[in-house]
Amino acid sequence: MIWLDRLKKNWFLIGIVVVIVLARLNPPLGIKGGPLKPEITVKYLAVSFIFFNSGLSLKTEELMSALMQVKLHVFIQCFTLMFVPCVVWLLVQMLTLTPIDPWLLKGLLVVSCMPPPVSSAVILTKAVGGNEGAAIFNSAFGSFLGIIVTPLLLLLLLGVSSAVPVSSIFLQLSITVVAPLFIGQFVRRFIKDWLERTKPPFGQVGSGMLLLIIYTTFCETFSSTSLDLDRFHLLCVVCVVLILQLGLILLTFLLSRIERLGYSPADTVCIMFCATHKSLTLGIPMLKIIYHGFDHLSHISIPLLIYHPTQILLGGFLVPLIRQWMTNAQNSNISDIL
Repeated sequence: MIWLDRLKKNWFLIGIVVVIVLARLNPPLGIKGGPLKPEITVKYLAVSFIFFNSGLSLKTEELMSALMQVKLHVFIQCFTLMFVPCVVWLLVQMLTLTPIDPWLLKGLLVVSCMPPPVSSAVILTKAVGGNEGAAIFNSAFGSFLGIIVTPLLLLLLLGVSSAVPVSSIFLQLSITVVAPLFIGQFVRRFIKDWLERTKPPFGQVGSGMLLLIIYTTFCETFSSTSLDLDRFHLLCVVCVVLILQLGLILLTFLLSRIERLGYSPADTVCIMFCATHKSLTLGIPMLKIIYHGFDHLSHISIPLLIYHPTQILLGGFLVPLIRQWMTNAQNSNISDIL
């Protein structure tokens, strides 16, 4: 029954394929306002459950230790909110020489300005066994920071400015990220012994929530009328996004393995996901606010709609490979110490 063992081992990858197929067969089921009500079940319940799950499973001392890793946090935030926009700006300057729709290229700039996501980076870091505490902090802090930094970056790169309802976004992040995390940590104090004894499948539960997010994301993608563009332009953007993400992941891996920086293998995993992922859940509302009434809003939104599922899919496929690398790296470090 080797094939059955392989199915169990790669259930998450199989689940990704299944939910994408289901989304393609019936997109209206998972779109905003549809029967599944993702504007509630995903935006609030699923994301909140992910962070409650993290708070419940993460040892308090590990979370507090992660908060003190200032050098790691600075690296991730500077990379995602400073380095990535600069790289994409240079890339777009070169791509203007190609026949790709210029508004799609502006959409790539918009993607580069977005903060890290509040769920996928944490789930993927946890799935590999990386520094989950640091991933949680950077996802939450990066989202708060993005509320201020992202509009400024858009103004600098695209010359567009608008008022962003900071208070409402802060409230949403507090409800869906901060509060569930602290509630999970509080509940953990009373059932710590039971958790240590039974070892519930927190990783699998979190991955299941991520599959729901993937499903609703692709429902929105497949049902979007904004995808009525020339297939050549769309294919070009997909290729650019995929190459960009692979390049950024490889670059973060190489940089984080510089010995002088002193990052552990678990830190490297956190950096690879948190520093390269961009938020759709914060990005789309920001775009609708900043570009309200803009004729080309649908065009500049497309790269973000492509980037988000691509980062989850690519991350999901890389999980087994990165997990194997991290295990080998940790074993090698232990052998060196001994």
